[in-house]
Amino acid sequence: MGISERKQRQLEQVRSAILAQSWQIVEDEGWDALSIRRIADAIEYSTPVVYKHFESKEAIRSAFSKEGYALLADRLHQAKKTHDRPTDQLMSLSNAYWTFAEEHPKYYQIMYGLGIPTCDMVRETREIMQVSTVFHQTIEAAIKESKQPDADVHLKAMTFWSILHGLVAMTMVSPGDPKTAKLILEDAVAGFIKALAS
Repeated sequence: MGISERKQRQLEQVRSAILAQSWQIVEDEGWDALSIRRIADAIEYSTPVVYKHFESKEAIRSAFSKEGYALLADRLHQAKKTHDRPTDQLMSLSNAYWTFAEEHPKYYQIMYGLGIPTCDMVRETREIMQVSTVFHQTIEAAIKESKQPDADVHLKAMTFWSILHGLVAMTMVSPGDPKTAKLILEDAVAGFIKALAS
């Protein structure tokens, strides 16, 4: 192994250590506890070393957000494969979305800290685009089978995403009975599907 390859491997190891320690801090104490100084102390490097890899705490959050969107996109792709009919796929997507948020609340909080991503964010971030594409493609297929084939796919996809995000966010902020929350989700999505199909 040459010197440049060794240096590259060392850089990747330090970056991985930064992310691993950052995630540990987040898991133990929440996002507000994360700071460049805390990370540097935990991995026993100076703060300039951390800044060499991530220019700010927000850059670390962005890395975790992208990782979360990639995980969510994978879950959605898997959920979509469980059914052939687009309307059934939508219900499967909503359940996968909900389950992801339940199982990975820290990821979800960082992914949606500022609400649903803007159109510019979706276009500029591949991982967000993957999630958006699953929703758009499935809704486009459902619209083609509906009685309103001229419906606005983008509008319907954003409505669907808003329903999912709104219900998940409400549940995270004010947790109640998880079974009731899941029933509300299923009722809302069933209503959306019915309106889409009519």
